[in-house]
Amino acid sequence: MTIRSSFFDHIAKTSPFSLGFEPTSAKGSYLFDHDGKGYLDFISGIGVSNLGHGHPDILNAIHTQADLYLHTMVYGEHIQSPQVLLAEKLTDHLPDQLNQVYFLSSGTEAIETAMKLSRKSSGRSKIVSCKNAYHGSSFGSMSLMSDHTKTSGYTPLLPDIDHIEFNAIESLDKIDETVAAVIIEIIQAEAGIQLPDKNFLVTLQDACRRYGVLLVLDEIQSAMGRSGSLFAFTQYAIQPDILVLGKSLGGGLPLAACISSEDHFASISNDPPLTHMTTFGGHPLCSAAGLAALNVLLETDIINESQIKSKRFTDRLNHSSIKEIRAAPGLWMAIDLGDAALVQKLIPQAQADGYLIDWFLFNDQSIRI
Repeated sequence: MTIRSSFFDHIAKTSPFSLGFEPTSAKGSYLFDHDGKGYLDFISGIGVSNLGHGHPDILNAIHTQADLYLHTMVYGEHIQSPQVLLAEKLTDHLPDQLNQVYFLSSGTEAIETAMKLSRKSSGRSKIVSCKNAYHGSSFGSMSLMSDHTKTSGYTPLLPDIDHIEFNAIESLDKIDETVAAVIIEIIQAEAGIQLPDKNFLVTLQDACRRYGVLLVLDEIQSAMGRSGSLFAFTQYAIQPDILVLGKSLGGGLPLAACISSEDHFASISNDPPLTHMTTFGGHPLCSAAGLAALNVLLETDIINESQIKSKRFTDRLNHSSIKEIRAAPGLWMAIDLGDAALVQKLIPQAQADGYLIDWFLFNDQSIRI
């Protein structure tokens, strides 16, 4: 029995077409197999490894914290310095109203927190999201999904969910005084890197302010330098009431965050208390790794360099099969081939040549970079 055969026997799969790649080590931008062959990693753990694999600052932070303590007590009860220092540094780089951080283990948990926080603090039930958006796969976050082919096996999902078209100002008439929150990706990720129209975002924010609706920005994939700035929303003239982070926040370890105001969070800590909890949210090891990763982003020129490298990369992407390149200012983009079969044919060929690539959940005609 090999590890490979045991993997297919004992590890539950999320699709019938596993990539079946077995890494033995990782360093920088490369994963290595048993033969020592390096594979340039264009997937980055689906947006997790913003600083590559094995960054020394992150590893040092993990080793230091591991020697002190691991899990002690449910989040919010014990004062754990890695949590506090990370929350302090995050809020230092955010608008004043985003002054409290609720840490979790994954992006979908952070979205669940944002949904509960929106309903509890507003006293309203309706939540609006965008068509072709992806916010996670738990029941609440999946309820925000518009694609019934992905959700039909799990119905009924949460009620009072409505959808608007991304970048369609005319669809914003669905926002009124009955809505608790609009939850939107600043850049639509799984739709294949769909960039926002600035006027759409500003009009959306105006509608939310007019009716007292909370604006929730999902930056699980787009933040932490992925889009050419620490937070993508700072490139647009908007400010969220609730900001959701995940994926690369933990520097390669499981960490997410729901960030909002002290007043909003007071609504879920009272009447009654203990109605929203997490056992591992803000785990000290993950928080220490996240703090180290954030310091690298803030103290080096890597985010600016990513913009330079992105332009260099796209300038050299010349091929007759490429129909469109949709790129954020950073190193996050979709290479649209307009042909799902071609994408599926290309993935194993690229892997054989030492390149790990993937596609998008709602856009199988584009390659994820």
